[in-house]
Amino acid sequence: MIRTIPALLVAMILTLACSDPAPTADATATHSETATAAAAPEPAIETATTEEERPMSEYQNKIATVQTSMGSFTVRFFPDKAPNHVRNFIDLAESGFYEGIRFHRVVPGFVIQGGDPNTKGTNRSTWGTGGSGKNLKAEFNDIPHRRGVLSMARSGHPDSASSQFFVVVKDSNFLDNQYTVFGEVTEGMNVVDEIVAAAKGKENPDDPVTIQKVTVSEGTAS
Repeated sequence: MIRTIPALLVAMILTLACSDPAPTADATATHSETATAAAAPEPAIETATTEEERPMSEYQNKIATVQTSMGSFTVRFFPDKAPNHVRNFIDLAESGFYEGIRFHRVVPGFVIQGGDPNTKGTNRSTWGTGGSGKNLKAEFNDIPHRRGVLSMARSGHPDSASSQFFVVVKDSNFLDNQYTVFGEVTEGMNVVDEIVAAAKGKENPDDPVTIQKVTVSEGTAS
């Protein structure tokens, strides 16, 4: 049975740094809990520069197929809404960065989250704290966090998004204007649902689903 998760506390689930990388379901559903991500120490933020980058025209009309150990899903991007986040994800995908990374946080009725390179290792205490080495300035926009949306995880600082992303499995509008939406699943949402179901209610699955490859190609999937 899916429990209702308070908006402030659920937002905490999506942070890159967390004192408890695998909180229990009871802890995430406690209505008296008042801690927020902002209470955590703020990281030193080094935002990505745009020098010597490919022109944004090369990131238009792209789709990405995320091949996982449980199947594939395809996303289209919103470069007009979050150009730097789209650029960042595509660059990381094309470099092979996401290969072998696990979905370390899976919350039924909410999201699946991945993109942390630390999940390639066995030290689970570090899962959820890693990134690509650079951060992005927030590009909050008017696209709501509806089912299927692709958005970026971050720590308490608005400009701390790096490589971790999440896919929303149920409308979660309380995340709007707090996290940067930069894409949306257009095919294979059933695979995302299967990844959620496989967690069996655990935020940090015993046997996490692995990203095998992310392939970027031309397309205007809708």
